[in-house]
Amino acid sequence: MEQYYYCTTLMEKSKIQMLYDACNTIFSQNKQLPTFQEIQCLKKLTDEFEGIDVGIDEFGWYGSRPTWSPRGLICGRDISGITYIHIHECEAFSIGVFCMPAGATFPLHDHPGMTVFSKLLYGSIHVKAYDWINAHKSPASQTFGIAAKVVDGMWRAPCETSVLFPTSGGNIHSFTALTSSAVLDVLSPPYSEDLGRPSSYFFDFTIPSLPGYVMLEERELPDDLVVTGAPYLGPPLHIRC
Repeated sequence: MEQYYYCTTLMEKSKIQMLYDACNTIFSQNKQLPTFQEIQCLKKLTDEFEGIDVGIDEFGWYGSRPTWSPRGLICGRDISGITYIHIHECEAFSIGVFCMPAGATFPLHDHPGMTVFSKLLYGSIHVKAYDWINAHKSPASQTFGIAAKVVDGMWRAPCETSVLFPTSGGNIHSFTALTSSAVLDVLSPPYSEDLGRPSSYFFDFTIPSLPGYVMLEERELPDDLVVTGAPYLGPPLHIRC
């Protein structure tokens, strides 16, 4: 079957090339959602990723630079703020990596209409994730309502890839780095203000009478959220037009 082609015949390619090729075929078919088999194939691919596969050396242990990275590798422990490594973006999907130093928090945010793959490459993070039970718009067009808690716990690498769907799986989530950490991020489709897929941020408030549920209230982009960019130093990616 076509969806297993990527998992069986492309092993001679780099992991990032295999992931790009799979995403390019699966997400460029203009379907509403990928099939279960396609989800499992992409999850299997991302499950195998480590920092070195996207040009990151967690501790700076690699004595010689890889042949595919003439500038060496990004050292994870030297990252002092939330950093995004852009790998690829097109209309159908995006691939990138968020690197965070210990103590950094990426606040609660949503993924409107998206399928999201999040793979912890190294480190430990605390994750909170919610799905809407009911949502409303205020007169100021801010979203609020009750959401169910899906995750409230720790991820420690190595661990499996988390998959979020447009309305389930923990579509609204936050990450707090307990140690220096990096998360491979695959979105389909990517964020787009023009196409009605903005990134929205939220406060969460506990509901004492409803354990396992919270009240979410949309907020402005947090003033203290600063994300800087870093170059991609991983294996070269061959883009198919």
